[in-house]
Amino acid sequence: MTPLRIIFMGTAELSCASLEKLAADKNFSVLAVVTQPDKPKGRELRLTPSPVKVLAEKLNLPVLQPLKARDEKFIGELRELKPDLMVVVAYGQILPQSILDLPVHGCLNVHTSLLPKYRGAAPIQWAIADGEPETGVTIMQMDAGLDTGAILSTRRTPILPTDDSQILHDRLAQLGAELLAATIPDYVAGKILPQPQPADGSTYAAKIKKEDGRIDWKRPAVQIWNRLRAFTPWPGAFTSWSSSLSLSGADNTPKRELPTQLLKIWKVEPVEAGGPAGNLLSADKSGIVVGCGVGALRILELQREGGKRLSAEQFLIGHPLKAGQKFE
Repeated sequence: MTPLRIIFMGTAELSCASLEKLAADKNFSVLAVVTQPDKPKGRELRLTPSPVKVLAEKLNLPVLQPLKARDEKFIGELRELKPDLMVVVAYGQILPQSILDLPVHGCLNVHTSLLPKYRGAAPIQWAIADGEPETGVTIMQMDAGLDTGAILSTRRTPILPTDDSQILHDRLAQLGAELLAATIPDYVAGKILPQPQPADGSTYAAKIKKEDGRIDWKRPAVQIWNRLRAFTPWPGAFTSWSSSLSLSGADNTPKRELPTQLLKIWKVEPVEAGGPAGNLLSADKSGIVVGCGVGALRILELQREGGKRLSAEQFLIGHPLKAGQKFE
């Protein structure tokens, strides 16, 4: 059997498992890898290749990095390669119809949700944040819409209490790679009938912003816990804090107000307790308990702005807290 000629398009770390899987499978021949241009990163703004480019070069695969996917010269290069199929995983640009129509068997996409739920940029994070019991991956035909193409196959996985977005990302990346490699042969052979996405049940997973990580203590404790896991490792969960309560003088001089600082919250657990939202209820070696809109959270690990990640017990040694102190 002649290997299927594939062009792979991807940029993010999520893409790497699928590229590696296809490159190692004798049923496929990866003609080229398309990824975003190198971007400046770090304090010195050094041009840094995408994770997919790094992997492609390791696999000795040709790499194309158009500034825009709509570039006619780039589309001409794709046309000359005469692909049977294009696979797109977290590429980062919307493809024009001229590219979607180019391969004999069209373009397939690996999406990390159970479509039509969580179309858009951040399906992994929002599935955790919304308290979904499960999620999964979908292999779909690409069309001109945003994650609206017909479904070829899906695979489910539970969202575990121990999952954060990085853990779930890595699991879905592997599930997607396996499902992709298993789906392509049957799809090309005409054994899979693409199913249009249902009209009902669609949701949109907007791109995560830094401010999404700010804790709103008026939310129920379980919801804050879900969001913390969803936004780990980025942008993290954080709250404002001032240590001014500990600065009253022995002679009853007024407290000296310190500038408000940010606390990054790394690990929490919901607890059965009650108190005003954002108020410190207790603080000891077992954790720092803060009231929420419903219930409370015990903070187990946290990090002061400019400081190190510490257990609650370690943090309290240098920052004694008193009941009633406010987190905002």
